[in-house]
Amino acid sequence: MSKGVMKTSTRAAWILLSLGLLSGGAQAQSGVTAGEITIGMCNVLTGPAAALGTGVKKGSTVYFDKVNRSGGVYGRTIRLVSYDDGYEPKNTVAQTRKLLGEDKVFALFGYVGTPTSSAIMPILAEAKAPFWGPFTGAEFLRNPVNKYIFNVRSSYFDEAETQIQYLTEKRGIKKVGVFYQNDAYGLAVKGGVLKALKKRGLEIAGEGTYERNTEDVATAVAALKRANPEAVSMVGTYKAMAAFIKQAKAEGFNPVFLNVSFVGTAALAKELGAAGDGVLITQVMPSPNDASVPIVAQYRSDMKAAGHNELDYTDLEGYVDAAIFVEALRKAGPNLTREAFLTAAESLDTSIGGLAARFSPTEHQALHKTYMTTISRGQVEIVK
Repeated sequence: MSKGVMKTSTRAAWILLSLGLLSGGAQAQSGVTAGEITIGMCNVLTGPAAALGTGVKKGSTVYFDKVNRSGGVYGRTIRLVSYDDGYEPKNTVAQTRKLLGEDKVFALFGYVGTPTSSAIMPILAEAKAPFWGPFTGAEFLRNPVNKYIFNVRSSYFDEAETQIQYLTEKRGIKKVGVFYQNDAYGLAVKGGVLKALKKRGLEIAGEGTYERNTEDVATAVAALKRANPEAVSMVGTYKAMAAFIKQAKAEGFNPVFLNVSFVGTAALAKELGAAGDGVLITQVMPSPNDASVPIVAQYRSDMKAAGHNELDYTDLEGYVDAAIFVEALRKAGPNLTREAFLTAAESLDTSIGGLAARFSPTEHQALHKTYMTTISRGQVEIVK
């Protein structure tokens, strides 16, 4: 090879390296250009659980748009590529592969669901891409700690402990049944309930299940009515949970009904109507109406400025997920790579508008507080 050709080849290689187009750089720089960071979202936007994905997307989009209007992060705006998986794992797998393979996203953000998150774990391990703020409290995303997974919300074990502590200590209830979605999500929360009951020397007092993306609850209502627990911890999405509660009450079966945050609080209250009075929901975010919390006041102002007048725990969570994600981007510095981001995120210890958010090498869950709420005349109130 002539010296001239060698010089040209060397120069071309250096250009490719500087653009991040050779093997090592391509992976490290995926989704990042001089002016943009591309992230991918795949969650439920249609069907009986649609309010969950649309809420997370709405809240996070409002925050990202605000950051972009102020110049982005080190001059890079954030572009969100979003797909609808219908809350079906097979769709999540296909669309995640598309996000990583075709859209070349930097990180995966705001996925909704335990079975959907579980389905993409092999892809995540292969891609080595950050998986940020999944809308699920499943324990497998937390223990053992996975280098690429960063949970913002409290866990289902945290919520289950809050529920059982409240029932036993505040209400004197010891007979607790469970009604759950027959998949990884339902089993994740059931595991938390079992753990919390066992801690107090108690066992589950009856159970029933239903299939994901259906409202077929009649068999479960009959089974739990026979068991006759004093309270039922419910694990599912708002339409099925509302169907269960309305049918149970119509049949004279009226224990204390409790739901975890994933249910979709505003959507559940709307579906239940007058049948919602007294239904309890554990939350992993402060009330979207509590403007005394600075991040909530900021969220309320930004949502209304964006034309969103109906506020909910779900879109607040999306907003908070985005706010903490942006803090990690800033901490990673201007020379953004996935490794730099992962290192920055794992050492993030900050206050986001009054919420203390902290990660460490042994803890990839930023928040740990839970809140008990109840539906009263269509409104959601904090239980004090």
